[in-house]
Amino acid sequence: MSGITLDELTKAVEGGAAAVRAVTRLEPAGGPGDKVFPPTYMKEGQAETKYAFEQRQIDGREVRTVLLDSVASQANRMEEALLEGWRSKELHFPLVWVDFSGVEGLVDLEQISALQAPHRIADALLRDSELAGKRFRDTEIGRAFTDARAAHATGMYKYCPTALIFGVWDSTGPKGGLGSKFQRCLVSEIVGVDVVSGVKTASRLDPAAIEKVTVYKAKGGDDDWTANPSEALVEKGKPVELGAGKKKGTPAALNHGNIPPSIDREAGGVTMAYAVQTVVLSLAGLRRLRFTTTVTGSSVPEDKRRDAEVAARTALSALALSAIVYQRENDYDLRSRSLLIAKEPLVFQLLGRDGGEAVKFQLDRATAARLLTDAHARAADQGFGWERGPVELTPSKKLADLIRQSRAVKETESAETEA
Repeated sequence: MSGITLDELTKAVEGGAAAVRAVTRLEPAGGPGDKVFPPTYMKEGQAETKYAFEQRQIDGREVRTVLLDSVASQANRMEEALLEGWRSKELHFPLVWVDFSGVEGLVDLEQISALQAPHRIADALLRDSELAGKRFRDTEIGRAFTDARAAHATGMYKYCPTALIFGVWDSTGPKGGLGSKFQRCLVSEIVGVDVVSGVKTASRLDPAAIEKVTVYKAKGGDDDWTANPSEALVEKGKPVELGAGKKKGTPAALNHGNIPPSIDREAGGVTMAYAVQTVVLSLAGLRRLRFTTTVTGSSVPEDKRRDAEVAARTALSALALSAIVYQRENDYDLRSRSLLIAKEPLVFQLLGRDGGEAVKFQLDRATAARLLTDAHARAADQGFGWERGPVELTPSKKLADLIRQSRAVKETESAETEA
């Protein structure tokens, strides 16, 4: 099976196809019948578990499925993969980030980019940062993406093209609910098929056999303890027992002692026939994006606009394909005890607008990167080139203070909980 050329992709984006699809069957790393653990959610209504179970029609029958990785989670994984490709200088696209590396007490945050922030370039972390001492929203970049819309998408394309792929809503910007809003054009999710709920057990045997002893707060301080009543802190004439709730006064308050065997039926994992990842890139969605000006701000002549817009959309589609390929090479380690293995190679399908047999192609890391490079070069010839960057913002003083104070509160609460 061959790859896809830039001319073929351009023809598809221009109108030769409605979407690109990739469907991959997966199974637990431990093999068929091995248990995996889906993400947990708050129980609502009459829900009996913390998992997102759903009945779906598959192959002409109704089957029980469970969500293993949501659309939002998959988008985050693809963005993480793109950032990896950007850092390795294999992928060329613009990036904006907030640099904490020179901020006292926040050095560990390093840089948080629009690919990592929950709301992408419209996130509050970027909103409350500065560029050259100026509030980000008030800069040329800030105004460009604030004013961007589907009918005039150049501002977002120039500074954060990934937002045009994964979607963004600038709901907390100066325009409120009327702020820039772009739909997701790239959607992916992973579900388990024909699932059966399991149970999870917990227990611990203390090798020191510590039990049936009362522990107290020691006179030395809140974080100290004693099993000797004569050394305990006394309040209202009584020694004060350590901890709170069911563990109060027991060795369990110190993580000593046995844990009686228990069974968790709300989040005990599942077994399944198989899992499947479904990825869809909407070329129809990309065609809704209009580019009336180039990245330098000049108007695109009416007689050249079609070719220019097709070139820009093709660059976006190549970036989206790179996200899929790079995420695949990061494997499917979704969370603890949820490692999945692909049972087949990654195969893309170009879906025609009028049905018919899909055109199949494959891409690996190298060919995906080359396709993006070529697509970007063609777009640059039409006035839609990207500056790789990064655009480096610095957190405002109030943002840095907010994060430091939040950390201080958490540290205090943690210490009190342990005490």
